[in-house]
Amino acid sequence: MTIDNEDQLEKLRAVGKLVARTLAAMGEALEPGMTTRELDDLGRALLEKAGARSAPEVTYDFPGATCISVGPDCAHGIPDGTVIKAGDLINIDVSAELEGFFGDTGASFAVPPTSARIQRLCEDGRRAMWAGIRAVKPGARLNEIGRSIETFAQKNGYSLIRNLASHGVGRSLHDEPSEIPTWYEPRDRRKITDGLVFTIEPFLSLGADLVEEMDDGWTLRPPLREATVQYEHTLVATRRGPLILTLA
Repeated sequence: MTIDNEDQLEKLRAVGKLVARTLAAMGEALEPGMTTRELDDLGRALLEKAGARSAPEVTYDFPGATCISVGPDCAHGIPDGTVIKAGDLINIDVSAELEGFFGDTGASFAVPPTSARIQRLCEDGRRAMWAGIRAVKPGARLNEIGRSIETFAQKNGYSLIRNLASHGVGRSLHDEPSEIPTWYEPRDRRKITDGLVFTIEPFLSLGADLVEEMDDGWTLRPPLREATVQYEHTLVATRRGPLILTLA
């Protein structure tokens, strides 16, 4: 969506802060021995206390309030009885609807103890996301975001998942513009407009360039089980620079 007035911005700020706080709380609570369903229950309670609804439930009838993926799964994992263990790589994606507006954020967490390689992957996953955010400027092409992320990934020896993309958000969970590549797509000639609301969420991987859907119809996993992380913010493109809506 494109913001038309200050009221819309304030409502987007409210839902953005809520999903950010929820993600932060779930990350802090994450520990070996708990199940992904218990972690999801915490997220649900925080969203419902604020009067919000789970966006994946509302939009897609997803079987959980949040998406929690245990590596090698990296997206759309269903919360269930899976017990989190030391050394696991966990992705948590939190999105919600509040007063008719949607916010979306996510992050990957390495449960200690973990290897230096996985720690670096997590650090670089955040850096890849911020490389894309720094490319946001009204009037620029959307593909400059993917160009910046891909340049970072190639320079540091990573691959990018190319069948998962960023997207518009605001009045719906997946709004226009749809499917914003987090890699360079030279044929994409769309422009970033002032007030445009969208996510930036690269999936940085140790070798994978696509994910496959599992038999449950939701969970996504690299075919060779390569470690993959995702970090995501919702933002607004403004003339003064990108305004991040999902900071805790």
